[in-house]
Amino acid sequence: MATSPRSVDTISLCSTVSSCPDRNGFYGGFQRTDKPKEPLSKAQIIAREKKWLYMIDNWSLYMSKNYKKIRDRCRKGIPKSVRPRAWFYLSGAYLLKKKNPNIYKELLEKPGNAHIIEEIKKDKHRQFPFHEMFLDEDKVGQIELFNVLKAYSIYNPKVGFCQAQAPIAAFLLMHLPAEDAFWVFVSVCDVYLEDYFISGLEVLQNDAGILEGLLKKTCPPVYRHLQKHKVEPLLYMTDWFLCAMTRTLPWETLLRVWDCFLAEGIRVIFKVALVILGATLNRHKIRKQCNGLCETLEVLRNPPEHVLDEDFIINNMQRLNLRVEDFQIEHTRQKARRAKQKAQEATAAQNNSNTNTFSRSRGSSPTNGSNSGNVTVVNVNVGDGAGVDTTAPISIKNGSSNSGHRP
Repeated sequence: MATSPRSVDTISLCSTVSSCPDRNGFYGGFQRTDKPKEPLSKAQIIAREKKWLYMIDNWSLYMSKNYKKIRDRCRKGIPKSVRPRAWFYLSGAYLLKKKNPNIYKELLEKPGNAHIIEEIKKDKHRQFPFHEMFLDEDKVGQIELFNVLKAYSIYNPKVGFCQAQAPIAAFLLMHLPAEDAFWVFVSVCDVYLEDYFISGLEVLQNDAGILEGLLKKTCPPVYRHLQKHKVEPLLYMTDWFLCAMTRTLPWETLLRVWDCFLAEGIRVIFKVALVILGATLNRHKIRKQCNGLCETLEVLRNPPEHVLDEDFIINNMQRLNLRVEDFQIEHTRQKARRAKQKAQEATAAQNNSNTNTFSRSRGSSPTNGSNSGNVTVVNVNVGDGAGVDTTAPISIKNGSSNSGHRP
């Protein structure tokens, strides 16, 4: 069974850390790869590298005229040697950096919000603690992670800092120089995962409903099981979506998923989630053993190892019978549901307000011709009308083309 990141955090370091790192820099943890899959032949690797280098040299042309070729090559997997540069272009970060050549250095020189700075300092050592870049506080990884998160909190004060951002930033720093990682991070947080990190998590709640609707379409037995045991999507998908799978998938699978994610947008995270849900709970025998909420969540947090294999995930993502229109339909449904919920909350608030006003009016009237009687005031806590939908469809602009869309 694959080990969940939560259970990894509770295991003694001495029982999981190797004396030497794997080829990705991990000394231990569930993302360490002891037996990598058979690599492609040298000739195949060189051929793919040449194709990617040519594409990057002609990026604007490919994005505007032949985006499908980019998408298909991302699905096959980006060569390791080209991946940092490819991600930099796929995310549109190269345009952000070009437009703001000195911003990152200027942000680092600013003091930032004292409270946020303290929160970042508390959190930076928790990210990938088994990786060679983040083992010690004085390692370059933790220093650059602090810098990237601090710079972003100043760059986008509306969001500031959210703990779920830290593993994404750390993940990017493993592949890119700090300034390039910062701009990819900006693109991921502000475009791909737009408004995910704002207080209230309204977008995440909306996407939870979309995921539930898509699951009903792609795997009805699993959907019915989750409904039967009242397993709400937010109980199992929050970490998947907020951290963009960085704390969930084995390393090689994560790299392949991010190749697709940066090319196609948030729909990739939905598809990965649907594959995990369907493959983990699709067998009747497994569902029968999960006879409650807690048992179901335990299985979802520890999927079978083969379910998280890179080829299994990528191949089954492509086999899902989902069109762009399916995502749009579910988004529209969720938007209508949230609007209805908002209207109901507004009506309830108005009714409570009227009751409050009526009670004060009755209590303040004179009794027996005297104004010295006791006054009774009914205090009513009126909600703020949360539940406003903020997730109108947006286009994810990767480079110069609209290559992915939020549902």
